[in-house]
Amino acid sequence: MRRLIAAICLISASAAYAGAQKYEQLSTSVQAALHKAVSDSRPSVSSFKSSIEAADWLGEMSRRLEKRIPNRDYRIDLLRSVHYEATRAGLDPQLVLGLMQVESGFRKYAVSSAGARGYMQVMPFWVKLIGLPENSLFDLRTNLRYGCTILRHYLDIEKGDLYRALGRYNGSLGKPEYPNMVRAAWLNQWGYENPARLAQAGR
Repeated sequence: MRRLIAAICLISASAAYAGAQKYEQLSTSVQAALHKAVSDSRPSVSSFKSSIEAADWLGEMSRRLEKRIPNRDYRIDLLRSVHYEATRAGLDPQLVLGLMQVESGFRKYAVSSAGARGYMQVMPFWVKLIGLPENSLFDLRTNLRYGCTILRHYLDIEKGDLYRALGRYNGSLGKPEYPNMVRAAWLNQWGYENPARLAQAGR
């Protein structure tokens, strides 16, 4: 049964513009830090500063994502997880949504020709390198945890240069197409201004 499901996933859920992170030798300290980052349990706290901020952001992002993910409960769970994992990694949640749109088209079971998996198209070698054997890259939170941790790692390597970090993430370092597509999706589809902040600015 599992083989049948995997075959269906490969046929019907191909990624939108997925590439593949390249395997690179990590120092022992970096490997340990990344392992800790993907292994930490999720605390029972919100990544939002207030319930009002949560309601505003989730409501707006849910509206934009509705056509791609019709199930409201699952859509809200996905968005909460994106916000949490992105914030935890020091990333803009809207940037992560833009990356997901370009990488997988928000397909949970997307598989690229190189074997990258899930929403954020994470390469399986990462599980062996920094994770645990039981980690499934088709699990919502696991995929987001790995994806955000890896993008943060690439940003650190590139000293904050998002263009180059995105190139590394997609396995297309030095080529403009992918970073430009993610940036366009981030700003045009998922750009967001906090209503409370706008109201304060207008006073």
